Amino acid sequence: MTRFLALVALVFSAAMARAEVDIQQVESPGGLKAWLVEEPQIPFLALEIAFQGGASLDAPGKRGAINLMTALLEDGSGEMDARAFTDARDSLAASFDYEVSDDTLTISARVLSENRDEALALLRQSIIEPRFDADAIERVRAQVISGIRSDLRDPDAIAGAAWDKMVFGDHPYGSHLDGTVESVAALTRDDLIAAKAATMARDRVYIAAAGDITADELGPLLDALLGDLPETGAPMPADVAVQTEAGVTVVPFDTPQSVAIFGHAGIPRNDDDFFAAYVMNQILGGGGFEARLMDEVREKRGLTYGVYSYIANKDHADLYVGRVASANNRIAEATEVIRDVWTDVAQNGVTQDELDRAKTYLTGGYPLRFDGNARIAGILVGMQLEGLDPEYVNTRNARVEAVTLDDVKRVAARVLKPEALHFVVVGQPDGLETSVGN
Repeated sequence: MTRFLALVALVFSAAMARAEVDIQQVESPGGLKAWLVEEPQIPFLALEIAFQGGASLDAPGKRGAINLMTALLEDGSGEMDARAFTDARDSLAASFDYEVSDDTLTISARVLSENRDEALALLRQSIIEPRFDADAIERVRAQVISGIRSDLRDPDAIAGAAWDKMVFGDHPYGSHLDGTVESVAALTRDDLIAAKAATMARDRVYIAAAGDITADELGPLLDALLGDLPETGAPMPADVAVQTEAGVTVVPFDTPQSVAIFGHAGIPRNDDDFFAAYVMNQILGGGGFEARLMDEVREKRGLTYGVYSYIANKDHADLYVGRVASANNRIAEATEVIRDVWTDVAQNGVTQDELDRAKTYLTGGYPLRFDGNARIAGILVGMQLEGLDPEYVNTRNARVEAVTLDDVKRVAARVLKPEALHFVVVGQPDGLETSVGN
């Protein structure tokens, strides 16, 4: 399928370069809604299905159940065990991917037009009739536990876990979606069935299709694929008001290089100032070697190979965070430089040249995201999850271009909070110790 997918990418890239994206809104006879981009030139369909809620819907005491359940969806369904399901999928040259994040359980399908009905019938079987066989559960459970144990020795994973626990506490975001060795070991088949019912329901599904299918064909297909799902799932978790204080939390770990996560509360995706903040971050920490943080921390001082920042919008929390790694004897200096840059942009904004270069990069790179029907389907679902309208793809660059220097200065002063910038450092950092309010 590799050459075939490459051809698909070329067709869609060419289409994106010459025309706007035409997104159709489709409703099935059974009431399921989807977004569609038709492209009949290649006999190929990409389908993206997202269930909002994801691993944050784990029941109390069952952390890791939704992750384990998701991993088992393709390990046997209906009358097929794991091997039979895999053989059937491969014989159809279909591709199914099942992934879960904090907020979303996503199923991605790529199928040829010539056997679309057979391939999607197989996909439906995995969604509606997963077997959760005992041998498959034990095999996948062992893989998950192995990954959890590996993370306990990984400085990046340790830093992420410490940051999440500090920021989110007992909220589901405060622990890793994989669960712990103990929680995963205790999960039963009944727990997996309950996890599926909590997560995979019609009241939280978002769907997108791109490729060789019409709106009239898509509606009945959706009913056949998803119509037998339960109407409702588990309630969504509460929102989190992120609160941090300037300072450092050190997590001792025997490694020659310290890893740090830093940040504070962010800005909601639907905020009127979001685009100005997005452009501002491109200048501060999102633009590779041209970003302020890379220039000051790496280029001028050689303190790291890489440092970056980004706006992290979750369904129930908004953060502004970054990462850096540096030698134990240099991480203290790196954190100070980051804090200084953060403060300078907050107080003084950016230059017109920086703004112009950032907008050129952001607008020039956007069409390149639409390089295949699978990517397009993923983008369309992401837009739905974020509450965007279908015209967003055609107006997004204009919104970036509309950001002015005054906008960035105003938003930098609002969004960047040096008084709340906290660092979680994992390693043996010289000259750093746990402190708050410094």
